[in-house]
Amino acid sequence: MQVNHKIQSLDSLAKKITELRSEEKKIVHCHGCFDLMHPGHIKYFQAAKQMGDVLVVTITPDQYVDKGAGRPVFNQELRVESIAALECVDFVAINKWPTAEETLRLLRPDIYVKGQEFETLEDKTGKIQKEAAIVKEIGAELRFTREIVFSSTKLINQHINPRAT
Repeated sequence: MQVNHKIQSLDSLAKKITELRSEEKKIVHCHGCFDLMHPGHIKYFQAAKQMGDVLVVTITPDQYVDKGAGRPVFNQELRVESIAALECVDFVAINKWPTAEETLRLLRPDIYVKGQEFETLEDKTGKIQKEAAIVKEIGAELRFTREIVFSSTKLINQHINPRAT
């Protein structure tokens, strides 16, 4: 299966979304690091896809991944290729900024989806609170999935030595 058409620059993705919106498609957006693809990510993307017509995923660029030494384990090209290989994902792009805030303003999805672990709108980085404010600002809807949750960071720390890779 050819997946390269799914991998877009952020600017190309914004244009594509404008076209899709003119066709009255509901755009769903997920954003994260997605360093180690695991079943929790797949179920999260599948659940998000069910919320609309087109699922777009953006990832944090390598230079802004702040998960500790040796991270990301997998570079941004491998991460977007892995996500693009999933049937439920329509488009994937590498973010330009450290957080999803400007990306949300650029893409203006109808629905922004996070996992249920963010439902309290609290995380140690404070990013989810800022993202929630932007979602409100652009008139989108913030939704949460109810799928199994794994932590890539915990899995990497338990099973892989990032400094050795």
